Amino acid sequence: MSPSRYPRALGLAALGVAAALGLSACAQDAGPAPRGGDTRYVAGSGVVESVPAAERKPVPRLTGTTLDGEPFDLADYRGKVVVLNVWASWCPPCRAEAPYLERVYQETRSKGVEFVGIDTRDQKASAQAFERSFKISYPSVVDPYGELVLKFNGVLTPQAIPSTLVIDRQGRIAARALRALTDTELRKILDPVVAETP
Repeated sequence: MSPSRYPRALGLAALGVAAALGLSACAQDAGPAPRGGDTRYVAGSGVVESVPAAERKPVPRLTGTTLDGEPFDLADYRGKVVVLNVWASWCPPCRAEAPYLERVYQETRSKGVEFVGIDTRDQKASAQAFERSFKISYPSVVDPYGELVLKFNGVLTPQAIPSTLVIDRQGRIAARALRALTDTELRKILDPVVAETP
């Protein structure tokens, strides 16, 4: 399932076009969150892309409340590399990738890497049970109606769940994946950003 290529010269305009073209036919409306046991999910295009440093754009402002009830502001992570993962407890690929994300988080946190989830279109109790089941130790921001994901319009396909961004130490979007990732696949796009000179 390794991506066949990692384009090196894509601007965010190209990312937006790729996202639009990759939108799956199994799109789900942005209405209320699915109930527990609902296994519908929205497949992304499968695209995994890295953005050259000179072409990176700032990440949108992201604030909210975590599943633990704590206030969250992505700006507090400036100066660190951040892996931002969009997920939901009812999404089968999210369950498949959850152990890999936690593994890479544990392997890279000592290098100044932070992980943040956006739990979107979900029920809080189901999301908390998901985190307990997979022993997820990094925070997730609550996004019951997909409003936070929409802030990334043109970067993330709002309907693609799961999807992942890697944000560099300057708060710019360095890589994007519109599908579930293994630990190896995530490290392929994360490690070069971690290795960059602060």
